[in-house]
Amino acid sequence: MKSADRTLVVLEHLAEVGSASFSELSSDLNLPKSSTSALLATMESAGWIERDSDRRFTVGLRAWQVGRGYRGHENIAERARPLMDALARDTGETVQLARLDGTENVYIGISESPNPMRLASSVGMRLPSHATGIGKALLSQLDPQERAKRVSSVTLTPLTEHTIVDHEQLLSVLSQCAINDVALDDEEYVIGCRCVAVPLHTGSIGIETALSITMPTFRTSAEWPGDLLPALRRTAAEIREAIGLKDVPKSPR
Repeated sequence: MKSADRTLVVLEHLAEVGSASFSELSSDLNLPKSSTSALLATMESAGWIERDSDRRFTVGLRAWQVGRGYRGHENIAERARPLMDALARDTGETVQLARLDGTENVYIGISESPNPMRLASSVGMRLPSHATGIGKALLSQLDPQERAKRVSSVTLTPLTEHTIVDHEQLLSVLSQCAINDVALDDEEYVIGCRCVAVPLHTGSIGIETALSITMPTFRTSAEWPGDLLPALRRTAAEIREAIGLKDVPKSPR
């Protein structure tokens, strides 16, 4: 069990940092050098990791092949795409679909704004949920105990002067998000950018997802986010219906 756990830790770390030397892996992950050497050799021979031209370890082809076998979110993303495209056209802003992974939001669908100035993001990008509107919408769907457990397990890194970095304050905000079924990012992730998001309540199929509209602050109106909420909520309801989920359950507090 210890070897399996270390294998997963190495893979996740390499996926995050891109590449690392033997000494960096041993030091960063606090692994004993004696057993780490044998572990890396086994992972390399099986194709889970490989070495680049500088002899630094990277994620290997086998990990990519296995990763392609995951299809958990594709049904949602595929069915949501035409509805997201329509919302992006109607609002002129970027529409994003994300799922929750721990305390991070992972983007599984993006319909880009037709405007030249827009948020630079991509499918597969991971962002800290505490600093994004869509991330807060994702966390708000968890039951309060699980929500508190996840939030308390991480450091809330300040990304701008508006980022919430106090755990109790964040939990209070998330409780309100659960009540109102809406979450905001008012320049908390990056200055000059705002986001309004709503949960999709897809936890019944094992995946927490949320939908958002993101835009430059200068393009928001005096009525923001109220001017965008009706269309956003309507699209969220249409996506739920498209994947066979019609009744929105009462949100946890």
